Amino acid sequence: MTDLLQLPSKPCALRVMPQPSDANIHGDVFGGWIMAQVDIAGSIPASRRANGRVATIAVNSFLFKQPVFVGDLLSFYADIMKTGNTSVTVSVEVYAQRMSLSQEVVKVTEAILTYVATDSDRRPRALPVLD
Repeated sequence: MTDLLQLPSKPCALRVMPQPSDANIHGDVFGGWIMAQVDIAGSIPASRRANGRVATIAVNSFLFKQPVFVGDLLSFYADIMKTGNTSVTVSVEVYAQRMSLSQEVVKVTEAILTYVATDSDRRPRALPVLD
């Protein structure tokens, strides 16, 4: 049994529809493909906050709640949870709109990732001070 949801009303960081090449022979999307998309979505607010380059330094948690299928429209919502001197921790939630007449929306994945701001030599650098 899945909980029927609506998409969050906040801005979406990324939207993508998995293709057959992103799935196994049964049409189930590979977890690694989803993880890559989560990393991209999480890096968006992290790089904005860092005002530049960031690198993923930790996947703090990752939970697959529901399967993802070829043809689902995935929406990734990414929010900064906390910042350190050089790091930004981001929460990412992923919702799937099942492409059927029922307009079913399910939360399929949630994750927490940490990024570090890096300089041109790819060494950690301090986050810019906010005004």
